[in-house]
Amino acid sequence: MEPPRTAGAPGAAGRPWEEAKAFYDNLAPKKKPKSPKPENAITIAVSSRALFRMEEEQKIYNEQGVEAYVKYQLDHENEPFLPGAAFPFVKALEAVNTQLRELYPDSEELFDIVLMTNNHAQVGVRLINSINHYDLFIERFCMTGGNSPICYLKAYHTNLYLSSDAEKVSGAIEEGIAAATIFSPSKDLEVSENQLRVAFDGDAVLFSDESEQIVKAHGLDMFFEHEKAHENKPLAQGPLKGFLEALGKLQKKFYSKGMRMECPIRTYLVTARSAASSGARALKTLRSWGLETDEALFLAGAPKGPLLKKIRPHIFFDDQMFHVEGAKEMGTIAAHVPYGIAQKHKQPAQEKQTPNSK
Repeated sequence: MEPPRTAGAPGAAGRPWEEAKAFYDNLAPKKKPKSPKPENAITIAVSSRALFRMEEEQKIYNEQGVEAYVKYQLDHENEPFLPGAAFPFVKALEAVNTQLRELYPDSEELFDIVLMTNNHAQVGVRLINSINHYDLFIERFCMTGGNSPICYLKAYHTNLYLSSDAEKVSGAIEEGIAAATIFSPSKDLEVSENQLRVAFDGDAVLFSDESEQIVKAHGLDMFFEHEKAHENKPLAQGPLKGFLEALGKLQKKFYSKGMRMECPIRTYLVTARSAASSGARALKTLRSWGLETDEALFLAGAPKGPLLKKIRPHIFFDDQMFHVEGAKEMGTIAAHVPYGIAQKHKQPAQEKQTPNSK
């Protein structure tokens, strides 16, 4: 028995099958692009509290416990969360993907965003509704029901992990995964919708903390002598070297299409080093790795915040909270990389994380 035919649908008047299929295909929602295989993609794992603002929900968890927290999320699951600190960064990643798909329709060398959270699965509906509300393309979720998601990062082939939980970020760094604690800026600063801009500190971020150890142990004069003597010896890699490498790989795909000046990815080295006394080693280290940044800014100890305000990056990575705070005050979305000797000299004034921090 044939199914009833809708009035006006093809087939009722004997249209060919192909025409009928096209008619129904047009009625269906437009399909989102296919997710790349994890082994081919640049995977960015983002926690729910980094992607969305969840302060009210976290307060309920802290004061009333997990059952009240889950009930609140269920009662409000049709209300989308407000965008969080990582939201502009994620939108910029997706804008780059759009251009890559246009230039290389069959390539899977794309950014792949994974929502990584220790939320309970019941909260997933509100997260999905929020993602769909903002038209984000996030197909991979990891909801661990109160357990730490760190053990899953390698299984997801994670190239970068962003969270609001400093303890989890430290755990990821210890596992050899590029990671940073992301902070919301003190004021809003408009960022580009067409070009992903990523700014990196040098020592203990792109590079190892070798030079910072010299400063801490022997002072600046000895540091300058050390850098001059070792100018042609590349520094060891730091925790985010691999992420810069991944960005550079995608940049070259645009360069090969004659789009160097119109490339939708731009990278910056923003370092407290001075150019004349210690800048050459930083640049030669990048060169030895086959890497470069589009811009290199040597500040010789000057504050980074005012310059970052001019750059307007979607994210700025630094190993020292002093620079992260300065960037935040000027409106920059900054992320702390807890790596190297600087962490041993300050056991911070960072806010204590709660067991349910996402």
